[in-house]
Amino acid sequence: MGKVSPASFAAKRGKTHTHPEQSNESQKYLRRCAFALFLPPAAPAHHAAPPSLMAAAAEAERVAALLREITGEGGFAFVASAEKAGAGDLRAAEAAREMAWEQLHSGPWSEVGTAWRDAYALACLHVARLRTRTRGASGGGGGGDGDRSAALRALDMGLIMGGNLLRADLEAALARISAEACDGDEGGAGVVDEEDQRWKEALDRNRDIADALKVLPANSLSCKKVERRSCISLEEFICNYFLRDSPVIISGAIDHWPAREKWKDIKYLKKIAGDRTVPVEVGKNYVCSDWKQELVTFSQFLDRMWSTVCPSKLTYLAQHPLFEQIKELSEDIVVPEYCYAGGGELQSLNAWFGPQGTVTPLHHDPHHNILAQVLGRKYIRLYPAFISEDLYPHTETMLCNTSQVDLDNIDFKEFPRAENLEFMDCILEEGDLLYIPPKWWHYVRSLSTSFSVSFWWRAAVQPSGGS
Repeated sequence: MGKVSPASFAAKRGKTHTHPEQSNESQKYLRRCAFALFLPPAAPAHHAAPPSLMAAAAEAERVAALLREITGEGGFAFVASAEKAGAGDLRAAEAAREMAWEQLHSGPWSEVGTAWRDAYALACLHVARLRTRTRGASGGGGGGDGDRSAALRALDMGLIMGGNLLRADLEAALARISAEACDGDEGGAGVVDEEDQRWKEALDRNRDIADALKVLPANSLSCKKVERRSCISLEEFICNYFLRDSPVIISGAIDHWPAREKWKDIKYLKKIAGDRTVPVEVGKNYVCSDWKQELVTFSQFLDRMWSTVCPSKLTYLAQHPLFEQIKELSEDIVVPEYCYAGGGELQSLNAWFGPQGTVTPLHHDPHHNILAQVLGRKYIRLYPAFISEDLYPHTETMLCNTSQVDLDNIDFKEFPRAENLEFMDCILEEGDLLYIPPKWWHYVRSLSTSFSVSFWWRAAVQPSGGS
C-alpha cells in the first residue's frame, strides 16, 4: 500500500476554501456511515428496537462529530475514504487507516492530536468489520483465517495506537471475534509436549546462586539484602516501609492469583493471547544503539523467546498495558492492597515478559511501584534517590531518569563516583512482591524466562523519606 505524505494534509488545512462546507445531505450521509458501524443486527419488524439501538445511535453521533473535526483539520481525503469504508469498501478502509497512521507519525507523539488518534481507531474498526464480513462470506474457507487474523491485528492496533473515543467498541469487536473463534485442531501432541517441557525448563533456570552470579554485575548479593517479609498487613507496610521510603520484599501475598498457575501453561497463554498483536523491544536494552521496537503476535513473541543466544536479538514485552488490551489476562491478577497506601491512586499496570537475559538498565521512576513476580526469577539492584548525581544520569530529556553507568561493564575511569557506592539487592522469586519507592534507582535482569507485573500508584500522603 502506498504511503500518503503527512504534508498533503498540512497543505489542505491551509486551503479550506477549495472544499466548501458540507451540505445537509452530505452530513446525513456521513452520519449514516458512522451509524452503520455500530448498528446491531436488525430486530424483526414486530419487535421493539433493542435497548442497544439508542446507545449505538449516540455512538454514531460521536463518530460523525469526529469526522467533522477531522474535516475541520483538513483531513478531507480521510473523511472521503471513511465514508466509502462505512458503505462497505475495504480498500477505502485500508486507505483511511494508512492516512491516519501517517498523521500519528508526523511529529512527536506528545504533539499528535486526539482527533487523529480517534480517527485511527475508527479506521481500524472499519477494517476489522469488513475483514470479518469477508470471512463470513467465505463460508469458513478460502482466506477466512487470514481475514480473522487481519481483523484482530487491526483492532489491537486501534487499542495500542488509537484514542479513547471508540475504545469500548474496539473491545466489543474483539470479544465478538474471540467468541466466534473455533477451538481448532489440537494435533501434534509430541510437538506440544516438547514445547511444554522447554517452557518449564526456561522458567527453572539459574536457581543455583553460583550459576546466577556468573551473569550478574560485580559484587552482586554481597552487600545489603532487601528485607524479606511474609504476608504483612497493609498497616505494617505503611508504617515500616511506605512512610520510611524503604524497599521490601513481601512473599505469599499473591498465592491466590489464578495467574500463579494458569500462566505456567504455555498452551493457556497461546489460547488467550496467541493471535493478538503486541509491541515488543528487540535488543540488549533501550539505551543501546541497535535497540528497536516491533509489532508481533503473542505466539510469534513466545516462539522468539527460545532464541536467547545473541543479546541483540533478545525480545522483551516491556512496560506494556497488556491487561487493558487483553481483558482475559486481567482476570488472572488482583491489584495488591499495598497499592492503596497513602490514599493511593493507580497510575499504570504493566506487563514485563521475556526470556532469560533481558535487562532494564539502571533507572528510576516517578511513582510508588509494586513489582509482582508471577513466573520465573529476577535479580534487582537498588540505589537510594539521594545518590542520584553519583550515578551520572543522562543529560538528554528522554533518558534523564536513566544512568549512564552500565552495571554489566562499569567504566570507573569515566564514572569514578559510581565506585564503591552502597546498594541493596535481591533475587525476586515466583510469588514475591517488591516495593520500590519513587525515585529509587533500580537495575533488573531476568535470570530465567520471567513474567512480572508492575503496579504504579501516586499517593495523596507522601512518605517522610526517613530510613
